[in-house]
Amino acid sequence: MELGFHLPIFDIDGGTPALAGELARVGAAAEASGATWLSFMDHYFQIEPTGLPAEAKMLEGYTTLGYLAAHTSTIELGLLVTGVTYRHPGLLAKIVTTLDVLSEGRAALGIGAAWFEREHHAMGVPYPPLAERFERLEEALQICGQMWDPDSDGPYEGTHYQLAETLCSPQPIHRPTILIGGSGERKTLRLVAQYGDACNLFGTSPDEVAHKIEVLQRHCDDVGRDFADIKVTILANNPRPGPETADEFVAGMAEYAQIGVDAVIVTPTSESPAAWIDAMAPTARRLAELG
Repeated sequence: MELGFHLPIFDIDGGTPALAGELARVGAAAEASGATWLSFMDHYFQIEPTGLPAEAKMLEGYTTLGYLAAHTSTIELGLLVTGVTYRHPGLLAKIVTTLDVLSEGRAALGIGAAWFEREHHAMGVPYPPLAERFERLEEALQICGQMWDPDSDGPYEGTHYQLAETLCSPQPIHRPTILIGGSGERKTLRLVAQYGDACNLFGTSPDEVAHKIEVLQRHCDDVGRDFADIKVTILANNPRPGPETADEFVAGMAEYAQIGVDAVIVTPTSESPAAWIDAMAPTARRLAELG
């Protein structure tokens, strides 16, 4: 099992002037640990699940990933996850392509249907109903796939998006991993089966995750997709682990590994996230031993 780190909090020791240096240290610590994934949120306000108010510090995700691309060399970089409503899909594909080129092939496209209504209204971003957001998500996945096909630069005609050309030059060095976040059984996991390279589920319980994996396998059968081609990842939050509970965390992950989870992503919530990652580093080797 692989280990990833997801950084949702930017209120750190030293305040705003210390952020750039701390994020550079986060990248170095994550790579030194042996982790394979480093991500940030796609939000403009802080979100309630972190326990912090909306007014807490928040950096724009892709700009932050671009900065980390210059301060890392091996780890995969992505957002967990991009809100489909925040950027036109054609522009999003170009943004992720740019990240991939400048990171020398390490970009991922984590994407989902978006949910933070307050943030949309505050920033002046349209917030369509849920059904439409999923329609837009599917079209965005199709557009990115077409833009990342060097032999297909013609038009795209969808219900919500129309592109006269899907020219994308340069092409990504490595076609970005498409990770779809969410566990909805009827829509989200069907999109994973049809378009995704990976999924991200909440690590609620082994039984619940096993059920979601079974649903995903059925969707793969329906669309003729080999389930083995999809990477299953979970966000560990039940409970959220830390260095002081590392033994319990690794023991708890054993059952997830047995049901087919390939990677677990953990979230430092300390005001010194690089030091937190350093303290969690030994778990990477222990998780790898789970298979």
